[in-house]
Amino acid sequence: MSIRMVATELYRLMKEVERLEKALRDAPFEKREALENELRKVRAERNRMRRILDGKKDVSPPARRYR
Repeated sequence: MSIRMVATELYRLMKEVERLEKALRDAPFEKREALENELRKVRAERNRMRRILDGKKDVSPPARRYR
């Protein structure tokens, strides 16, 4: 996956988290558990994409070892 695709997916997931958080605030008690589960899954995916993007952006050369 290219950096642009990862960044686009991360942005989509961030917006989805925001939408779910707002829906959870306004949701009746009966729907809260389902929304919390969905929010937990989307947050985990968002965090995974963020780690992938941070790993792809890290282009620093490996540290040299001197003996």
